[in-house]
Amino acid sequence: MGLADLGRIDEVIHGRMRLGIMVYLADAERADFTELKTVLDATQGNLSVHLKKLEEAGFVAIDKSFRDNKPLTRVSITDEGRRAFSAYLDAIGSLIGGRD
Repeated sequence: MGLADLGRIDEVIHGRMRLGIMVYLADAERADFTELKTVLDATQGNLSVHLKKLEEAGFVAIDKSFRDNKPLTRVSITDEGRRAFSAYLDAIGSLIGGRD
């Protein structure tokens, strides 16, 4: 408990934009790129960079396809991402004394 839990904070998730993505996907399960861009008030480039980091960590899966001849990118949280997010929330909770 306490400061010892600081080491359990996942740096991949901890960034503001990546945390926002994980919070949204934990509830929605899946979202398209435009939806994430809108709810997170992100630029296309910024969102792309953070999604790539989460994808490289195995926390999200990105599926690219076409709908009506337009690119469609869908993002979903993976089982590994859900476990990492849960562990992140536990570590944050321990730091602030809200979880054991």
